Amino acid sequence: MPHNITIRPAIPEDAGIILTFIRDLAAYEKLSDQVQATEEDVLCSLFGEKPDAECLLAEDDEGVQGFAIYFHNFSTFLSRSGIYLEDLYVRPEARGQGIGKSLLEKLAAIAIERGCTRLEWAVLNWNQSAIGFYESLGTKILDDWRLCRIEGEKLSRLAEGN
Repeated sequence: MPHNITIRPAIPEDAGIILTFIRDLAAYEKLSDQVQATEEDVLCSLFGEKPDAECLLAEDDEGVQGFAIYFHNFSTFLSRSGIYLEDLYVRPEARGQGIGKSLLEKLAAIAIERGCTRLEWAVLNWNQSAIGFYESLGTKILDDWRLCRIEGEKLSRLAEGN
């Protein structure tokens, strides 16, 4: 068990480790072929003039062990912002030591501090260890909603009205 877990906002100098975590997460999810992000992309998206998202890093006595990338979303029914957790990742050798929970606790505190009403994220249906972990925190897994995505050529065709 690490003696100290520190959660801090990422800084531009962390872009390399963030990209490493993105690649490690993709490998875990068997989606490595979908990673197109570069270190320059990470710098621009997280630390550019108008950042698209924010990142927290978790450190212990051994160094940076995990991250959480998140951004604001919006509930029309509540007319209030929420936080959407895009990715949460902890190095396999550091799991089970409270790092993931510490990241989620900090994210919940940020949500409350910013007046957000929700913290939401998606989990792959085969990832039973993550589902069990999230449920142990009191997370409600929504069965009645499906994630929708349109991308690439189909996105372009839709934008053109085709």
